[in-house]
Amino acid sequence: MKKIIGCVLILSLALASLGVPTTEAAAKKYKNCTELNKDYKGGVAKAKGVKNKGGKTKYTPHVSKALYEANKSKDRDKDLIACER
Repeated sequence: MKKIIGCVLILSLALASLGVPTTEAAAKKYKNCTELNKDYKGGVAKAKGVKNKGGKTKYTPHVSKALYEANKSKDRDKDLIACER
């Protein structure tokens, strides 16, 4: 039992050190696309299957419905990807 608890503790510390955004950070509202692109280079997509209307992009967007909804106003071309580059 102690080995299992130790493994779970080590795994949770390893994941925390990776800097994976938590659900609290996922709903962050950014002031502008420059700020959003510092954290998410490809922008934020509402769902995995959305297609970019604007043409070719350099980066793949991060998929998060909550983050997209918080920054929906930054999706100028209404293709369900905010601040794509």
